[in-house]
Amino acid sequence: MSNLEDTKYMTRALHLAAQGLWTTDPNPHVGCVIVKNGEIVGEGWHHKAGDFHAEINALQMAGKNAENSTVYVTLEPCCHFGRTPPCSQALVSAKVSRVVTAMVDPNPKVAGQGLAQLQAAGIEIKSGVLQEQAEALNVGFIKRMREKLPFVRLKLAMSLDGRTAMKNGESQWITSSEARTDVQKWRARSSAILTGINTILADDPALTVRLPNVSRQPLRVVLDTHLRISPHAKIFKEKGENLILTSKETSLTFPNTEIKQIQLKNGHLDLLEVCKTLAENEINEVFIECGATLAGAFISEKLVDELILYVAPTFLGDQARGLLQLPHLVHLKDRINFQIKEIRHLGQDLRLTLRF
Repeated sequence: MSNLEDTKYMTRALHLAAQGLWTTDPNPHVGCVIVKNGEIVGEGWHHKAGDFHAEINALQMAGKNAENSTVYVTLEPCCHFGRTPPCSQALVSAKVSRVVTAMVDPNPKVAGQGLAQLQAAGIEIKSGVLQEQAEALNVGFIKRMREKLPFVRLKLAMSLDGRTAMKNGESQWITSSEARTDVQKWRARSSAILTGINTILADDPALTVRLPNVSRQPLRVVLDTHLRISPHAKIFKEKGENLILTSKETSLTFPNTEIKQIQLKNGHLDLLEVCKTLAENEINEVFIECGATLAGAFISEKLVDELILYVAPTFLGDQARGLLQLPHLVHLKDRINFQIKEIRHLGQDLRLTLRF
């Protein structure tokens, strides 16, 4: 097939993969399309961990038509037994003639071995078709596999003069309803929502996804150095699991909650160790919603991969609360730089997506 056709069918596979954006955690989001004689004869996507992988769903749809077909899959087929059998062997058994992948699987258990198995069976291999788009779909899984760290996304919202709330703490609502709905979508795709104890004590947030037809609530993570959280906090009453990270030894228990000790750094929880702990818990993407102090700490330690910044067309004045607490910066060379990747209108607001 031509490069144009490969791009066409891989685009469809990526569209299918995105349907699992809210559900597949901790597995990657994968889509698969099977083409024979210029027609799609099978397609599928990975729904959730433990269910069939995208290739198996597509093969079941294709049936006997899979023989001598071309298979487009957004991630290298797995070659090991996990929750399900290896997809590479299923493709060999189906007698497909060609497999096109968007990217090699960064999981060390695969890492090219799946493609090698297919090639050894006489199947033609092509990799790297729409790789950038495939990587964007699985940034968290890729980073966890390669660096043993989650992909960290920090959400902030501010006025035009860089303020987040009035002096008395009043902040509902600076941004529009469209921006707030967008935040819910970011929450839904995240493995975990992280905040600090000061936000819990001040606002008592639920930290849940409030969208229709949501089947999975992300893990709620609270950084609570001195274990000050109230047993009556709203997060303990919501569906889903909680993780409290603290420096204290404790025998306390809370509903649906695990408490883990993290070492201190300069009197506060070591944020790098926080991230390592989350990766060990199979957390791919972390969505941080917190106050100025914790947000500034994550940025200062360069642990933020992506910044989602909502900007409302309003001024709150000099006495209103600032966006971040950063260490004293003396010279311009000390400034912390981001690159703007995207600017989008949401209602009356702007959403800026920035990367380090």
